[in-house]
Amino acid sequence: MAHSDRLFPSIETERLLLRRRTPDDANSLFVALSDAGLMKWWSRAPFDSVDEVIEDFIRKDNDSDWRAWAVTVKGNDRAIGFVATGEKRVGVYEIGYLLIPEAAGRGIAHEAMIGLINLIFEEGNRRVFADTDPDNKESIALLNRLGFILEGRLRNEWYTHIGVRDSLIFGMIADDWKK
Repeated sequence: MAHSDRLFPSIETERLLLRRRTPDDANSLFVALSDAGLMKWWSRAPFDSVDEVIEDFIRKDNDSDWRAWAVTVKGNDRAIGFVATGEKRVGVYEIGYLLIPEAAGRGIAHEAMIGLINLIFEEGNRRVFADTDPDNKESIALLNRLGFILEGRLRNEWYTHIGVRDSLIFGMIADDWKK
């Protein structure tokens, strides 16, 4: 199902502009998507080429229930990461995110996720959740800073390139976010 542009409004924060991800972003995102350390916690192995990023990642956005935005710094259109969300049930959205290494540690992921979560709840949805590996300390710290609540552990949930992994489910409801 192709997404219309109305489903991808630009999201502005103090420092960032989040815009619809395009094939032109593949080169800059490949830095992160090919990094074994960053991709360790993903359900798939690192990407092998920019073409693979375009075909198996960015172009599939148009055929999935996920919406993804490139994260850019205002005044510079180069993608330094992305945020994404997908509807799992009516009113319930999962989120995901990844930054290139040079963008880490500056609060960019936090700021970008605030923008995305604001949009999800402004669209009238009731719940947002994230599924993360129990050993992904950086992601867990970000989710805690955003106010997510650890809701549970799914044992042996994912078969990944590093083996069978548990998942931690962090959730937030609209009323929590408004506070």
